[in-house]
Amino acid sequence: MGLRLPVLTSLSGYQPGWVRSDVSAGLAVAAVGLPSAIAYPAIAGLPPETGIYASIAPLVAYAIFGPSRQLIVGPDAATMTVLAAVLVAVTASVPVGLEVDRTAIAAILALGVGLFCLAAWVLRLGVLATFLSRPILTGFFIGISLSILIGQIGRFTGVKIEAEGLLAPVLEVLRKAGSIHWPSLLLALGMFGLLQIARAMRFPVPGPVLVVVLSVVLSAVFDFEGRGIAVVGDIPTGLPSLSLPAIADLPIQTLALGAAAIFLVSYGAGIITARSFGAIGGYPVDPNRELIGFGAANIGAGLFGAFPVTASDSRTAVNLTVGGRSQVTSIVAAATLIATLLFLGPTLRIIPIPALGAILAATAISLIDLAALRQIWRISRMEFVFALIAMWGPIGLGVLNGVVIAIVATLVYVLRKLMFPRDAMLGRVPGHDGFYKLHRTPEARQVPGLAVCLIQGSLLFFNTDYVASRLRSIAEELTADTRWLLIDASAISQIDSSAAAMLEELCDELRNRGIRLGVAELHAEARDILVRAGVIERIGSDMVFDILEEAYHAFEAQA
Repeated sequence: MGLRLPVLTSLSGYQPGWVRSDVSAGLAVAAVGLPSAIAYPAIAGLPPETGIYASIAPLVAYAIFGPSRQLIVGPDAATMTVLAAVLVAVTASVPVGLEVDRTAIAAILALGVGLFCLAAWVLRLGVLATFLSRPILTGFFIGISLSILIGQIGRFTGVKIEAEGLLAPVLEVLRKAGSIHWPSLLLALGMFGLLQIARAMRFPVPGPVLVVVLSVVLSAVFDFEGRGIAVVGDIPTGLPSLSLPAIADLPIQTLALGAAAIFLVSYGAGIITARSFGAIGGYPVDPNRELIGFGAANIGAGLFGAFPVTASDSRTAVNLTVGGRSQVTSIVAAATLIATLLFLGPTLRIIPIPALGAILAATAISLIDLAALRQIWRISRMEFVFALIAMWGPIGLGVLNGVVIAIVATLVYVLRKLMFPRDAMLGRVPGHDGFYKLHRTPEARQVPGLAVCLIQGSLLFFNTDYVASRLRSIAEELTADTRWLLIDASAISQIDSSAAAMLEELCDELRNRGIRLGVAELHAEARDILVRAGVIERIGSDMVFDILEEAYHAFEAQA
């Protein structure tokens, strides 16, 4: 990036004709973002104004430091659900008698997420964007969505739900059916139905905007608050002040682990959003540079009393649809939300809570991507199993533990892929150069006296036993006239000391049977390891070849 801010690069080619598009997009982004900005904080038990704060400062920060011209950051349902779990863990760790300020803790976590982003940028760890694979994220978000849906039972019915989990809250509301506030339930169901109709009919005005406007009008006309329907209540009309939240007496380790969990989920989801819209907009996405933008956005959120944020798919979609051309869109959207906060506070206070619950329920359903789950099933049954494991985590063990389950599932999935590298026997096709896989090329034949085995994967401590057993099995099946067993190492990128010891032992076993072990097409790093381990000397330098064809000609010459 150098000393040049990304916003200067973004505006360097700015054209006067873009102003109208950027202003229109900014107003549309603010209109679409306001309902979710007010609704999402409820997931984490935070006051609604924090959602508006989280839609102002991060927008400006990303506009200045973020690399994308069209990406919009803001509150995200999945991130809020993880934040809610972290807040529970942090508050449970606070010493007894100490007053807990959930808003301040959320701001500290936002700062922590921002610092993790910047640390990852310094270490060039943009690769973390792909750490949680799409199947695991798909399953995890379905689990998150079901948790959000269950969390709306109280807002729909007006019943205070104390149970946790998936089925327990449902059973509790059934036991308390006599306490259901039917006007609240009917309002929530009506607004939820309106959201689904607007989505199905592709109504030009976004569903959440319709719900907020209509519910405010109905609340004012029929005095919902006086009729027992819960409303948002007073929202501070002033702007948030720049401040550094106090961290004294709070559990630092729990905060750090919580911020790391939020960072991993929000960054993974954010990069998927960034790449998806980058493909639509025709511009490249650099995960390392996005770390700067996300880091700045979260630090801005933390300094202005908000919570962690990430890329917003709904707001970015609106930006692209209306035709936003630069980060001026984000500045206009932030200014619009500031004006809303200053002048429309009395109007916002009468928004009914059941309407916000309907918005959250509709958002949760939109995160359930059954089509992606079906595609995973068609492509790979094993990846489908891991998606189900990731889905079960948030439901069965809680959201925060669900993050751990997703991480562990990812590590197990990767480790399993590496533990059992594939192998194939190679042979020649008469009249053709080169070697071919015997199981894929019917006309290929093994060279008499020469067995060639391709190993497709690194040889490391956790798979050496498996590879050794495969090579021994291959050796057992060789014909009596076989003199060489040659390993094609072109697909072996890494070898460690355990693998070197295994190869040395295998070399001795084969020599006792009258078979020489050879290696072809070793990578430089792997070759250096085998030289230092003495394996090359044990095998013999005359049995180590740069290319497979050279090994073939050497075998023919010796024969």
